[in-house]
Order: sequence, then structure tokens, then C-alpha cells
Amino acid sequence: MNSTQSSAVDCITFCAYYEKWLQIYKQGAVKDVTYNKYVMTLRWLRRLIPDLVIQNLNRLNYQDLLNRYAATHERQTTMDFHHQLKGAILDAVDDGLIDRDPTRKAIIKGKTPSPKKAKFLNQFELHKLLSALDISGPLNWDWFILLVAKTGMRFSEALALTPNDFDFSRQTVTVSKTWDYKSGKGFLPTKNKSSVRKIQIDWQIAIQFAALVRELPKEEPIFVKTAVFNSTVNCRLRKLCLKAGIPVISVHGLRHTHASLLLLFAGVSIASVARRLGHASMNTTQKTYLHIIQELENKDVDLVMRSLSGLT
Repeated sequence: MNSTQSSAVDCITFCAYYEKWLQIYKQGAVKDVTYNKYVMTLRWLRRLIPDLVIQNLNRLNYQDLLNRYAATHERQTTMDFHHQLKGAILDAVDDGLIDRDPTRKAIIKGKTPSPKKAKFLNQFELHKLLSALDISGPLNWDWFILLVAKTGMRFSEALALTPNDFDFSRQTVTVSKTWDYKSGKGFLPTKNKSSVRKIQIDWQIAIQFAALVRELPKEEPIFVKTAVFNSTVNCRLRKLCLKAGIPVISVHGLRHTHASLLLLFAGVSIASVARRLGHASMNTTQKTYLHIIQELENKDVDLVMRSLSGLT
């Protein structure tokens, strides 16, 4: 490398390097929603360290970057920000643009988390919600809410359902695709291979939806007529929760509710719940519903103790 080239490299800002790194390593290699998170990180870099030359990135100014970001974000969000930067930084170290890894021993801080919404409903609350639904007429968002509550499908999976996905004789619905409600690109693949699955539905749902979808185009989504927004359905769900006098949850909270009721009240195994939800592994289910699993373990301990105390 001649002196002119060396001088050009010395002038590269970390923002410019990170932008190029995204284009080369991430664009087209990750889902759009993930790529957009990296782009948001780039926007924050331009705001916080627009002129920092990459060779000058060290542990001190990297920690200062994290601290300034953490001042307006919760700790988990700051952790995600750190992880999205670290890959590019380690590549810059490998490329000889930075002498040492400035992310080593980084301290992750963040704002105190804001009060969280309820993530799921109990059995009594879910019954009140379903009783408040308006399902006396044609397909609407109340029917959508009922279906998600009874199947545990993801929002995008339920949006992608077509009449062909229902097998009413076997009382199943097939999840094989998702609907891109964010970019409007139509059908997309599922989140992972395990997400392709058949979900058993109860006879009531089977009879109701058999009548609802009978005259609809077989390969077109039954709930999507115009542009769909997650906020639209969540707004409707919020009104229903308030009407029923129960905690306000999101549509994704219906998925958590479904899993929670299966684990706590129906006694379904973790493996079966994982398959029904389309999780890649039981580890995902265990991590997501650790609090419920611990509650079940406490019940098991009580049952064991009662059994043992009855032995003479």
C-alpha cells in the first residue's frame, strides 16, 4: 500500500466502514426486518460518532459510545446495539484497521425498564375476552383474534392463511408461509423450518371456519383485503380487553396465552407445545416460558410430597 492509499484508509470513519460492512456482509444475507435493525444502528452511529476515524476507535471511546446510547435506551436494547456493532469491529481488527478489540470488557448500561404490559392472560381472563368478541357475522379481526388465541400462531402466520390451508375433515390448519405485512411483498417463507407445521383445531373452530371460507378464493389470504398493520389488530384487541375488564395484551400476547394455558392447565408436554408453536427447539420454549415451567415444578414438588406423606 502506497502513502496515498494509506492516507485514504486513515481517513475512513467508523460510520463509513460500518455502512460498507452492512452492504457486503448483511444486505441480502439476513431478513429485511433484521437488516433494518442494523440500519437503525448505523443512524445512531451517525448521530453519536459521525467523525470518529476507525483507527481511533478504542475501549475508552467505545465505552463512551455505549454509555451515550444507554442514556436513552433500556439495557437489553443497548446490549443489542453492542452486538450489532461488535461483528463489524472484530472484522476491522482482523483487517488490521484497528489494533485491538475495543469491545473487550465493555460494560452494558441502560435506563430502568418501563413497566411492561401483561404478556398473557389466565384461563378466566381469556374466557372473558372470547366472550367479548363479535363473531356473529363474516370474517373480521375478532375472528382473527379467536383463531390466534386457539392456535398460538404468529401474527404473520395467521395473516397468510388461505382456505386451502384448512383441512376440516381432519380438523387441522397448515402453517407453511407468512404474510409480509411490513413491506407488502405478499407471501414469505416461515421463520424457520420448524415453523412449517399442522395445528390441530377444535371442532367448533372447524365448523365455524368451514362456513366462513367456503366461497373465498382458495389460494388468497382470508384476512388480508387491503394493507394490514399490526397496530390495527392490537388496537381492536385493546378495546376488547378494556371492554372485558381484563389486562391489555398484544396479539403476540395471545400466542403466549395459548402456550401458558397448554402448559399450566392442560398439562401438555414442553415438546408438544414447542411443535405446536413452531419453535426451532424445546430450548426456545423453555427459555420463553421459564416462569411457567418453574411454577409447574413447584406443583410437582407439592404432589410428590403429598404422595410420600401418604405412604405408611
